[in-house]
Amino acid sequence: MFNYREIKAKDNKDIALLIRKSLKNFDLDIPGTAYFDEGLDHFSDLYGTKSSRYFVVVDDSDNVLGGVGFSVFAPMEDTAELQKLYLDDSAKGNGLGYEMMALAEEKMREAGYKWSYLETHSNLKAAIHIYEKCGYTEIERPKEVGHSTMDRFFRKRLD
Repeated sequence: MFNYREIKAKDNKDIALLIRKSLKNFDLDIPGTAYFDEGLDHFSDLYGTKSSRYFVVVDDSDNVLGGVGFSVFAPMEDTAELQKLYLDDSAKGNGLGYEMMALAEEKMREAGYKWSYLETHSNLKAAIHIYEKCGYTEIERPKEVGHSTMDRFFRKRLD
C-alpha cells in the first residue's frame, strides 16, 4: 500500500538520495541536472506554499519511495513546472508514476494554474512515455530553462 503526503524535513535526505541515485542510473549525474541543485538536500524548505508544493510517496512504514512537485514557471503565463518526479526502482511498474502525475496536476489546478510545463532528458525514456500518455505535448526549448542539460520540453493544458 502506498500513501501520498507533503514533504517533511525528515524526508529531505531520503528524497535527495533517491533523486541522485536515479539520475546516476541514467548517466545524468552531471552539471546542468537536478543532481547538483543547491536545494536538493533541503526540499522541505523550498516547497510548501500555495504556488510551490512537493509530495512524497511512502509505504506503510513511512519509507519514502518517490516524489513529485511543482512550482510557478514565471516565463509562461498561468504555468506551473512539474518538478522532480522520481520513483525508487522497487515502486516502479504498478502505475504509481501515472498516479503521481495526476496528483501533481490536481494540486496545480487547485493552485490556479492553467498549464503544466516540464523539462526532461532523452535518456529518461520511461518518464517521457508517461508524460506523453498523460497528454503532454512536446514544445520547443524555452529561452528560460531551469536545467541546462535537459533536452526535451513538454506542456499540457490543465483544464
